[in-house]
Amino acid sequence: MRAVIQRVSSASVIVDSNVVSSISNGLMCLIGIGDESIQPEHPDDTAKDSEYIVNKILNLKVFDDPETGAMWKKSVKDIEGEILCVSQFTLMAKTIKGAKPDFHKAMANYPVHSMPRCSNQWARIRPSRIKDGQFGAMMSVSLTNEGPVTLTIDSRKFEYTPVAETSAKKKSIEANGTETPIGN
Repeated sequence: MRAVIQRVSSASVIVDSNVVSSISNGLMCLIGIGDESIQPEHPDDTAKDSEYIVNKILNLKVFDDPETGAMWKKSVKDIEGEILCVSQFTLMAKTIKGAKPDFHKAMANYPVHSMPRCSNQWARIRPSRIKDGQFGAMMSVSLTNEGPVTLTIDSRKFEYTPVAETSAKKKSIEANGTETPIGN
């Protein structure tokens, strides 16, 4: 499961020229859910993945402390902010080969509102502070990103090692005997 979390002063979802959801100060969350039935080597996202993502959404310290002005001290819960969650299967796209995104890993028929609503942690937040898009609809999403602050969360923990940088660095060292910065 993947989420793109953005700190916003406002966000809204429009379907067929009608505003279906809107929030003020809080987090805009785009959620992508994986599907095992297409690729058995990648297990379905489970309740555990959902809890992990919801925990991150609720507890990430992305807001400033209004009393002290200290940055990165408050969560959306702490500030009693709102949350707008929108299903976005394109977050699960594979883009390694070719120019056309491959969406086969994405779960196409799972409304994101089912994910947070069933979470134990989500249940502790006032329902009026949690909004969602319209599942399966072509939506226009508007937001004012504050900061800007945008974070990408993946429930399947991994460490990012840039392969191209690593192999280029190794080749540079082998050829020159010293490390040459990439691009120079």
